[in-house]
Amino acid sequence: MEPADQQSGIAAPALAGRSNLALRVISSLILAPLALALAYFGGWPFAAFWTTAAAIVLAEWLMLVIGRNPFAAFPWNGSQWLWALSGIIYAGAMLAATLLLRSDASLGFVAIVFVFAVVWGSDIVAYFVGRAVGGPKLMPRVSPSKTWSGAAGGTLASIIFGVLVAKLGGIGNLGAVALIALLLSVISQAGDLIESALKRHFHVKDSSGLLPGHGGLMDRLDGYVTAVVAAALIGLAHGRFDAPARGLLVW
Repeated sequence: MEPADQQSGIAAPALAGRSNLALRVISSLILAPLALALAYFGGWPFAAFWTTAAAIVLAEWLMLVIGRNPFAAFPWNGSQWLWALSGIIYAGAMLAATLLLRSDASLGFVAIVFVFAVVWGSDIVAYFVGRAVGGPKLMPRVSPSKTWSGAAGGTLASIIFGVLVAKLGGIGNLGAVALIALLLSVISQAGDLIESALKRHFHVKDSSGLLPGHGGLMDRLDGYVTAVVAAALIGLAHGRFDAPARGLLVW
């Protein structure tokens, strides 16, 4: 009986991992085309989608930092109010940056897809390279599963995908675009680690169980939040409010 028990003990985590991966793939196959379609059409459907996303992220933030029923703990104490304010800034910055980039009539769609490509490339490729190659851990105390090999693979993929999107969008000076993609990839991965540190601080595995295989929406958008805010700031600094997407991509 012992060998069978040992085999069962080994197989259970492997089966659970494959099941979780399958759920992640299915969820991504639904959400990614929806996000791309709404980015293409823009307007109020795009704004409504991201306003809803920001509201969900804020709700998950409050559940994370205050408790699963945050308003049951009301009135909040001083530190809880500070955490709640941080969540409002976090979710609000994501929404404002996303809408700002898309508002650029000339390159808004290309800029949003560019950020998607950088974040998705970083996240997806880092996951698979990290599992396949392994090696030294990136920040084991914060996120034990992340490796330096995964981070490097994800960064390289982000540059390739970002440059490809820019080229298809008719953008020149792809060397500058590659540097922007590199910067946003690093910032995206930092955002992922920041959220992991936050969850570890509050002893929570996932921000919620909203997305099968993914956890909460906040878990999926952690890298996107920091990347899109950085992208919007670069765009504003270089292109001002009337052309933030052009400021991000055209150098």
